[in-house]
Amino acid sequence: MAVVRFQYNKISLQALEKQLKIRMQALPILKNKESALRIEVKNAKNIADQYMSELKAIQQRYDEGVRLWAEFDSSLLKIRDVDIKIIKIAGIKIEEFESISFTIADFSLFDNPHWFPEGIVILKDLYTTLVKKDLALKKMEMLNYARKKTTQKVNLYEKVQIPAFEEAMRRIKSFLEDEENLLKSAQKIIKSRQEEMPAEIEEVL
Repeated sequence: MAVVRFQYNKISLQALEKQLKIRMQALPILKNKESALRIEVKNAKNIADQYMSELKAIQQRYDEGVRLWAEFDSSLLKIRDVDIKIIKIAGIKIEEFESISFTIADFSLFDNPHWFPEGIVILKDLYTTLVKKDLALKKMEMLNYARKKTTQKVNLYEKVQIPAFEEAMRRIKSFLEDEENLLKSAQKIIKSRQEEMPAEIEEVL
């Protein structure tokens, strides 16, 4: 149980009621966010897995001509730029792939093997898929981290803070009710005593 500092008075009770109201209103919003993030994490994982499968397929194409690749000039193809867009998912800023551009060096089709153009296409697919896969994994990690933090907050509110505030309020209300009952009892005793006093005075006189 969380430690809640309070005093046995109405001001402290009102402060606790305010804090409890804030958490009660935030809890369904947090639960919806947690649910949305779970779905997004699953979707991001599926996309990352898809890119992994595509990489394996490209790798197979690469492996088929592994001996030929020794002839390939790797300096012919370079990544020029990767464009990333920022999107928001459940309030989380996420980097997402938009486009990739390459620089292809001039080379002679007559002085080089005829398969070089196809090799460039394969490498383009490989680099593009690698970038997409890396961004998809990063997206999944960021969303999963946000989901875990949201789950922690849901548990904190639902299982710790809300019960603690409710228990503190119950204790204050119980104390104030007891105090009020004691006050009423005391007032009755005083009133009864005051009513008895004239009769006692008459007896003395």
